Amino acid sequence: MLKVFKTNSVNKKIKKIKKITMDCWMELTTPTNDEIDKVVAKTLVDKDLITKMLDVEELPRIERSGNATLIVVDTPYLDEDHQYTTIPLGIIITDNNYVITVSPKKTTILNAFKQDKVKDFRTAKKTRFVIQILYNTAQAYIRALRVVNRKIELKEEVLSKSTSNRDLLDMLDLEKTLVYFLTSLKANDLVLDKFGAKM
Repeated sequence: MLKVFKTNSVNKKIKKIKKITMDCWMELTTPTNDEIDKVVAKTLVDKDLITKMLDVEELPRIERSGNATLIVVDTPYLDEDHQYTTIPLGIIITDNNYVITVSPKKTTILNAFKQDKVKDFRTAKKTRFVIQILYNTAQAYIRALRVVNRKIELKEEVLSKSTSNRDLLDMLDLEKTLVYFLTSLKANDLVLDKFGAKM
């Protein structure tokens, strides 16, 4: 799915628009080939930067290709079984004034931007936008960790009275979530260091 947004220069409000224009933000979530081709034709970005972001195993990093820079971070993701894992979010900044976000699955990280809930958000302010996405990602991890922590405390209470296989497996799932988060946060930290060095 392709959605295009732009902040109004007068009232600074975010608005969904039909056409790709200068200083807009394009959100690609599990996009079709036609949607990818449309974005590539308009922005001249290397198609490979977009298509590689559709792999849920993409690793956090910063990469330069052609007229664009790709910043990849891992974000917390609540799957269909209500278990937390992580998925990559790609942020592509082009030299010709476009921002493209790409995700292999629908992520909640960008909702606050689309709902005009991020202070001083402007689609034309690309570096600020990246920093705001990184901040929102960190906040999402904090919220997810609170949920996981509550689940662990409840499970510990249950396990103190019983040691059923199901309860032990649930605890192992929660431990696996924490390992995902730890690995992702360490990788995101390296990306943040590189991003800070480039500024």
